Amino acid sequence: MSPEKAAKDAAAKAQQDAAEAQPDGAESGDSVAEAGHAAHTGQPWWRVMCLTGLDYFSTLGYQPGIAALAAGLLSPIATIVLVLVTLLGALPVYRRVAQESPRGEGSIAMLERLLSFWKGKLFVLALLGFAATDFIITITLSAADASAHLVENPHLTGALGGKQMLITLILVALLGAVFLKGFSEAIGLAVGLVGVYLALNVVVVAVGIWKIIQAPHVVTDWSNALTTQHGNIFVMIGVALVVFPKLALGMSGFETGVAVMPHIKGDAGDTEANPVGRIRGTRKLLTTAAVIMSTFLIATSFICTLLIPAKEFESGGQANGRALAFLAHEYLGGAFGSVYDLSTIAILWFAGASAMAGMLNLLPRYLPRYGMAPHWARAVRPMVIVLTIVGFLITWLFDANVDAQGGAYATGVLVLISSAAIAVTIAAYKKRQRGWTIAFGIIAAVFLYTTVVNTMERPDGVKIGACFIAGIILVSLLSRLKRAFELRVTDVQLDETAERFIRDYAHRPLRLIANEPTNRDVAEYRDKIRQIRADNDIPGEDDLVFVEVTVRDASDFESELTVHGEVLHNRYRVLTLESSSIPNAIAALALTVRDRTGQRPHLYFEWTEGHPFAQFLRFILFGQGEVAPVTREVLREAEPDRTKRPRVHVG
Repeated sequence: MSPEKAAKDAAAKAQQDAAEAQPDGAESGDSVAEAGHAAHTGQPWWRVMCLTGLDYFSTLGYQPGIAALAAGLLSPIATIVLVLVTLLGALPVYRRVAQESPRGEGSIAMLERLLSFWKGKLFVLALLGFAATDFIITITLSAADASAHLVENPHLTGALGGKQMLITLILVALLGAVFLKGFSEAIGLAVGLVGVYLALNVVVVAVGIWKIIQAPHVVTDWSNALTTQHGNIFVMIGVALVVFPKLALGMSGFETGVAVMPHIKGDAGDTEANPVGRIRGTRKLLTTAAVIMSTFLIATSFICTLLIPAKEFESGGQANGRALAFLAHEYLGGAFGSVYDLSTIAILWFAGASAMAGMLNLLPRYLPRYGMAPHWARAVRPMVIVLTIVGFLITWLFDANVDAQGGAYATGVLVLISSAAIAVTIAAYKKRQRGWTIAFGIIAAVFLYTTVVNTMERPDGVKIGACFIAGIILVSLLSRLKRAFELRVTDVQLDETAERFIRDYAHRPLRLIANEPTNRDVAEYRDKIRQIRADNDIPGEDDLVFVEVTVRDASDFESELTVHGEVLHNRYRVLTLESSSIPNAIAALALTVRDRTGQRPHLYFEWTEGHPFAQFLRFILFGQGEVAPVTREVLREAEPDRTKRPRVHVG
């Protein structure tokens, strides 16, 4: 089986898997990322903003309550600090990320390009662990808060009281069912949900501000209590700076905002290499969403702190996890409150869909390409099932508690934003943009501080992130070991000289000598030929061609081969190529020669000195090791028919 045929067979299998596992509206054979985008390309930026807004804006369902618990009377001031960090820090960072990564890969792809070999792969896997923490906790926390709104509704408390865990699991299962069935109308539904939800919040905020205007003493009482508790404005600001990391959930939508870039309609002149219109649209999306959310965060934090008794924010209180819903019921009546609850439940549940889409877009971009996931990881439905099961586990571990999951969620968000800040700092430095380098460096320091503080006070995020990282790395390495002997070459291209070499052997077997070049002088090739002929009884009149493989990055899994032919010292024919693995490259070349000439080539190797297990590790980690038996095994898997398989000789 040639590399071309192997690639076609793999594509056919992937097409069959995708046909069984794709969302509605996607063409048969689409990958997860492509399937997720196929039905939504060419949308105006403001509509796509509603898709990312499912994640971002839905945090209003629980953010004011979490802020009140974390900062108490200082909640409005801490929220203002959060808004400043958002508008002056996270927003500029992600506007730059959109420019540097216009296909939705995000900051992870930017950092991947800066690092090579295994350190780059392991670093990406660690970031994927935190991304998984962010997205999975988005699903479970949003479902838990949706169930809290349902259970705490005055009309339903009697019937649903004590069943929050069951309701949360049902919501997570329903989310998985939606993706298993298909997800082709996400943006249209997102526009409706976000529009209604924001409109209802405008009403609640307006009524809350009106109530404060009618009872100005609440402002005086709050101000006096602040002064009594903290002394002066400078102490308040200092405490707010310490406390605001606990409010980091309010920045949760930026990574999703970049992930949905491929949905945005660009200009007519956009190219894949330079999608100017898409980048501009994404920047509008990020800026508009940040301004809307910042306005709501300040307003809701202010009215909730002044109008809701502190005890109601605590566990078991009526405002715990649903502060704005509490105000809606309190001041606008049960009917409006129930409508608000329903809208909040819908957007919170659908926020999980935004996170699920982010996971389905992110993981298949990396793990299968690294050889660290089976082929089915590129298909939608198997990944949905895996993610849903993980969601069940997280919900059970945290007992469907919103407050308990806040630390893990904030950690995932902050690690991703910190990595983005570091990535754009490095990008600006490499382009010698001194001003931006300093600015982004300061922003990165702020987010690193925020991440450290949040981690020290709420280590749950690091613990669950570490579990995701350990799980991803373990599964990835096991998958890499299992797939080690696959023919990992997607295509073989021959230059003109290499084509001529192979054409000369259309009517006789080609004998290829695997050579590890040292000085590449006459003596090296002369002695090598003499040794190979003696070890294998090759007649003197038979021509021999050398094959020399240079390993570039052994951590890569799949690669394309470009074979160059050259004549050294006016007599020795040499085929040179670069690959991530010597055995896979030689096997792919041999199969290509067979298919081009109709002749089964002969491959000649020497045994390598050393312990077999150590040689196997060298192959896995560095693409070298004991080349002869591994090449034979790769050929055996790629071509089951022994009568068609290239011959391997070892002396």
